[in-house]
Amino acid sequence: MSETILFVDDEEELLIAASQTLKLADLPVLTFSEAELALNKVARDFPGIVVSDIRMPNMDGMTLLRKVLEIDPALPVILITGNGDVELAVDAMRAGAYDFLEKPYDPAHLIDVVRRALDKRRLTIENRLLRNQVGSRDAIEARLIGRSDVMVRLREQVRAVAATDADILVQGETGTGKEVIARAIHRASSRQTKPFVHINCAALPKDLVESELFGHVSGAFAGAVKSRFGKLEHGRGGTIFLDAVDCLEMNVQAKFLQAIQSRQITPLGSNEVIDLDVRFIAASKEPLDKAVAEERFRDDLYYRLNVVTLYAPPLSARRDDIPQLFMHLVAEAAARYRCPIPEVDSQALSKMATGNWLGNVRELRNAADRYVLGLHAVEEDQVVSDQTLVDRMNAHERAIITATLAANGGALKPTYETLGISRKALYEKMQKHGLDREKFA
Repeated sequence: MSETILFVDDEEELLIAASQTLKLADLPVLTFSEAELALNKVARDFPGIVVSDIRMPNMDGMTLLRKVLEIDPALPVILITGNGDVELAVDAMRAGAYDFLEKPYDPAHLIDVVRRALDKRRLTIENRLLRNQVGSRDAIEARLIGRSDVMVRLREQVRAVAATDADILVQGETGTGKEVIARAIHRASSRQTKPFVHINCAALPKDLVESELFGHVSGAFAGAVKSRFGKLEHGRGGTIFLDAVDCLEMNVQAKFLQAIQSRQITPLGSNEVIDLDVRFIAASKEPLDKAVAEERFRDDLYYRLNVVTLYAPPLSARRDDIPQLFMHLVAEAAARYRCPIPEVDSQALSKMATGNWLGNVRELRNAADRYVLGLHAVEEDQVVSDQTLVDRMNAHERAIITATLAANGGALKPTYETLGISRKALYEKMQKHGLDREKFA
């Protein structure tokens, strides 16, 4: 059933008037003269709301409210009260009603309240869908999306290191999801209930970088009116994520080295040593060994951070993942913008899979946002053009088959029917491109 308003009132004239008002506003409505009839339509994840008069024979509005909330506590119920029933309205709100209207109500006000309740209901259902998708997988697989060999290997590595307290270096191009990897490690570790502190080393103010990181006491420098915790101290018990660690000044690198070695810090202007129980995860978009060779990064700090190194693969190394990843990002964007999740056809997915995503996942996320907002076109400069014609045709064919398999959950019959080819032809092409249907199930 699509979005629907269940409107209950035992007064036939008011029921007809309300129905006409809502239908004129393009709002789908079903009307009922008895609460029991409306209750029969309610189920968990019912994609609509209930609007009901309070004072009715047999089952009244308050009883209907309680029974609806027993089925789904997040389903919005709007109650209608008579003149002077302020106390009853207050009781209704305390019992869990979304809102109430007082007779005689303004039709425009009815429409406004109903639309807000429908928006809330839509968001609730979409969030449940996303949570169910995430809940069916572990914390790592839910965040690191993809069936490609490089992503399977990355998840295995993350799973292996998450259970330890080893410091980790994550390297990869811009937009490949280094922070996502760090958060997946934190979420799957024993520190998951403690803070995850993201420090963008490239954005730290040069004049106050030491104070920002290590904290200070009152009077430590001009303007230090009161003591302040540093970002490292805020992360005690949890994970410190050092984003763009290669951007740290050399003098700050020396202090960081000391903190990582000793797991202790000393705030500016203080002699008190503070113990740090943290795990460090650092990220860099360029290979740190190159920065070490160019004497822009301390080699001793590099070796301290480089206990384990993980590599975030670019989208060009995992094109088979783009359809699934794009659909996941579309669902996230729809929830964020409070929009319905749009249908993504195989043609759109194939365009995504053959795109030249220099900004990697970050750029693909922007494309998903545009898709949800109705701006579906893939720009010309996203088309891969640095290949021979044969290579480009093969890549395009592979992308179309991959996208169609992903859209059909790996089922062959709807895939070859959609592509307009025989089962044998599909099987031969899948062998040619090394595609395994099980990966799309």
